Amino acid sequence: MTVEQTSARTLEAQAAAETPAGGAPDLGRIRTALLGSWPDIRLAARARTLDPALHRLDDLRVAEHRDRVTAQLQVLLDSGAVRLPFPSAFGGTDDAGGNLVAFEELVTADPSLQIKAGVQWGLFAAAILHLGTRYHHEHFLADAIELRTFGGFAMTETGHGSDVASIATTATYDPAVQEFVIDTPFRAAWKDYIGNAAVDARAAVVFAQLETLGEQHGVHAFFVPIRDEAGRFLPGVGGEDDGPKGGLNGVDNGRLHFSGVRVPRANLLNRYGDVAPDGTYSSPIASQGRRFFTMLGTLVQGRVSLAGAANTGAKIALQIALTYADQRRQFVAAGSDEEVLLDYPRHQRRLLTRLAAVYAATFTQDELLQDFHRVFTGAEDTDESRQELENFAAAAKAEATWNALETVQECREACGGAGFLAENRFGQLHADLDVYVTFEGDNTVLLQLVGKRLLTRYGRRLQAAGPAGTAAIVGGQVASSAAASAGLTAIGQRLADGITVAGAARALRETAVQERLLTERVEVAIAEIAPALRPAPGVSPEALAKRFAEHQHALIEAARAEARLRQWKAFTRAVERETHAPTKALLTVVRDVFALQAIERELGWYLTRRRLSVARATAVSRTLDALLLRMRPYAVPLVEAFGYEQGHLRAPIASGAEAARQVESRATR
Repeated sequence: MTVEQTSARTLEAQAAAETPAGGAPDLGRIRTALLGSWPDIRLAARARTLDPALHRLDDLRVAEHRDRVTAQLQVLLDSGAVRLPFPSAFGGTDDAGGNLVAFEELVTADPSLQIKAGVQWGLFAAAILHLGTRYHHEHFLADAIELRTFGGFAMTETGHGSDVASIATTATYDPAVQEFVIDTPFRAAWKDYIGNAAVDARAAVVFAQLETLGEQHGVHAFFVPIRDEAGRFLPGVGGEDDGPKGGLNGVDNGRLHFSGVRVPRANLLNRYGDVAPDGTYSSPIASQGRRFFTMLGTLVQGRVSLAGAANTGAKIALQIALTYADQRRQFVAAGSDEEVLLDYPRHQRRLLTRLAAVYAATFTQDELLQDFHRVFTGAEDTDESRQELENFAAAAKAEATWNALETVQECREACGGAGFLAENRFGQLHADLDVYVTFEGDNTVLLQLVGKRLLTRYGRRLQAAGPAGTAAIVGGQVASSAAASAGLTAIGQRLADGITVAGAARALRETAVQERLLTERVEVAIAEIAPALRPAPGVSPEALAKRFAEHQHALIEAARAEARLRQWKAFTRAVERETHAPTKALLTVVRDVFALQAIERELGWYLTRRRLSVARATAVSRTLDALLLRMRPYAVPLVEAFGYEQGHLRAPIASGAEAARQVESRATR
């Protein structure tokens, strides 16, 4: 027997021996934990999405799919759920968090319905609510909520997507008649990819550069009627249908352009900036840049909701794929019987690591929703809390949407030819979730924002420390790097080469060890990048921009590591809340799988910086494999804990048909 085989068996034996006394894990407790902080609203939303009238039909043409989704909005309105985030005067309960919980569950019915609902109530109506004031609430909000006015959210332009500050649409104030004149001066300034714009929208919240009395005041939002009741464009307004897309074809995305379109002065959504009848501009926020980011911050719910919705799609894919993998047999691996797919270690690697990541994203999403709710209900609404929410949402949205897309693809491949059939949903789920990684903020751009905040946080730490403290911090980093090179850090000592295989596995599963390794991946990377990007006398803006470009990849990777660290912390807090020993032990295994997968993904970084030795890096993978064996018996119960029924899954390979086929096949041998 080789050393590697001995090591693997040692780790397997250790994992098997760790089942605690006190009985089996309670999957009901796990299901309750996964439901999060708004369980009743989530369960009610899932009950709604069991209605076949809300489900996507595969054989519809684009126009038919659009009509179906538009009609489905009335079903949602009749349920009352879409009113949750609005004030009581509009039938709501100011339940910001609960609204997003209900919203993300719509993915199980049809992602097009989720996005169409998001455009109408989460963008169009929400912009009127959050960017407007009493006049706009009284004149426009009720019609938007009650579907009497379908609307679009006209921010993105053909020439500017993520760079909203540079949009080219203009709104020039004419004091003689107290009107704003809206123009798209060239083709790249057309509003593009706008939901509802192709067919349904009768109005739009249009973002434009405000100019008055010859001065520009940055991007502001305006309520602009665009069509009459018959659906014809109003004078000066034009547009095009974006046509069929790679997914989400139940949403009528389109382009809009404006030529001398006049709207009353009162149509400026003026919570953060106003224009008096004589053209005088005023704002409670003096800085144009800060005003811009404050305005955009009120719309962060789009990113929060997409993170949760994408994770919901990943859950559906995993429940389908793992149910099938636990029933499907292929190849005779031992004895005379064919092996169950999920008993192959590679299959466990493919799916169970994804399952752990979805658990991490679920607990993270609940914490994000809590933060969002506190800010948007006013319970904790400060500049700092809003900035932290934007940062959290950017990190969570990027990681959750990328993970969802990768998970759906892995599930599709793991199910072979059956996974390629439309009836089993992977292809359409992938197509619909694809754009989640680029709208409401391109993931790469969002992570760049997260990275910049990490740099700011690091700079503030140095500034607060003063000259002596800064020297100590920098000196400590140098000493830490030297110690790591010599294998003398606390983690290095715990993972010293002389330790046993079982000891290394135990160390890697310790909460403190995981936290230190995941935290170092962020903090050391930022400490490496920061000196090169620090402004200094004599360094031109062009030189700084060049330096930033040189370090952009490293900064974005550090930001993604920060997103995973946040997920690990949220998962760890969920584990610590569990009081039932066997259930806590199982959740700890899943948490450890997530942690070791994150560390294994970054082994190159840890090795080049001597944070782990080669031998201990090998222990990471071996320990992960052993934990997957430990997780294997609970794979199906862990996805069933998501709580989705067959009416949510709607995939024949997850219906028990494969198990019945296997029984029939074995009976005839």
